[in-house]
Order: sequence, then C-alpha cells, then structure tokens
Amino acid sequence: MLTRKQYELLMFIDQRLRATGISPSFDEMKDALDLKSKSGIHRLITGLEERGFIRRLAHRARALEVVKLPENAADQALPQPSSRFSPTVIKGNFTALPGAAQMASNADAVTLPLYGKIAAGTPIEALRDHATTIEVPASMLGSGEHYALAVEGDSMIDAGILDGDTVVIRRCDTAEAGTIVVALVDEQEATLKRLRRKGASIALEPANKKYETKIFPPDRVQVQGRLIGLLRQY
Repeated sequence: MLTRKQYELLMFIDQRLRATGISPSFDEMKDALDLKSKSGIHRLITGLEERGFIRRLAHRARALEVVKLPENAADQALPQPSSRFSPTVIKGNFTALPGAAQMASNADAVTLPLYGKIAAGTPIEALRDHATTIEVPASMLGSGEHYALAVEGDSMIDAGILDGDTVVIRRCDTAEAGTIVVALVDEQEATLKRLRRKGASIALEPANKKYETKIFPPDRVQVQGRLIGLLRQY
C-alpha cells in the first residue's frame, strides 16, 4: 500500500512520461509535491522502487520507468506540475504567431506550426515557415494557442532537453518563477530559459553549467510563451 505522497509522486512521474517521454527532474518532483528538499523525493523514489512500482534505468541520468500503477489510479487527483524544464536560445520575432491550432486528420492529434530552431547556447534566426507543421498528442495541450520549436544544442541537457528534441509552447505573456518560457529580450533576441526572479530583476537560467544565467530589468524581458511538453524521436 502506498502513502499519499508516494502515490502522488508515482502518478506525476507517469503523467510526465506519457506526455513527454522523459522523467521529471528532482526539482520538478519536489515542486509538484510541495516538498522543501530533494531528500524527500529520494526517499519516496526508494520506497516506490522497493514496492515494485518504478525502476531506475542504469547508466542514464534522471531515467525512471513506471512498472505498474495502483488499481485505483484513475480515481484520485494528480498533483499539478509546475511546468519547469530548462531551455535554450533563439533569435526572432514571435509577435505574430498564428491563432489556435488546427485539428489534424487524426482525432487524437493536433497540428501545430513548427517555428525555427532553439539553438542551445547560440542565438540563431527563428524561421517562420508557415508550411512547416508538426502533429502532437491532443492530451498534451490544454486551452489557448500553441506552437513548437526544434531544439539544437546542449544548454538544456541537465533538464532532459536534448539536441534534436521538439518543445511545445503555450503562448502567454506572464509566467510564474521556475517556469520554462520563451522570453523576448530587448525586443530582439528570443530565448527559451527557466524564468527566475532576483529581487526586482528577471533571471533567465539555462540548464547546463557551461552557460551563465543572465539577469535583466523587467522592462527588457517579454514572455512569449511557456513550455508545456517535449517530443523526441528515436
């Protein structure tokens, strides 16, 4: 029998794996369960592993596999993730993104516009080819407008975002601290980073120690959307 926190963590991991194919980070799990330290997550994962609900995959960081779910899994509420990944850098203008996504011919998929590439660590042009689209699971999307960006580079590897991945973005102009966002800096450079607040300033944080966190006054940063999912091809 699982404790409430063990159950919530198991369902959060399963939900994230189904949506993105990637295990959540320890920080994401800590925030989702409203715990103060990652040591509590370590204990919960060990408990789930000992009970046969999850398995750690060898030689892979942050790699968890859900082996089974409780029989009553569909009857209980899940913790809500805090949308915290970690990103990259793009250059372009996102002020004229298209409207709501068109439903694809597949009833379980939605067609989104695929805009340019996120160059992890180096600004590049964000291409706006309206003929380029991508299908994503309808279950990944909620309300609002969405678009996708291709990842190129290594500035997000510690968040599980790899070169060649595709990130799905929900358009918005505000976001909570800790959220991965597309941010427009000085109305010129668009960057996908984790949003932090340093006093009255805005910090845009990468997920790779090779890259530095950049801090700006709030009037230099405009949120263009937040990360809600990730697609990966094998």
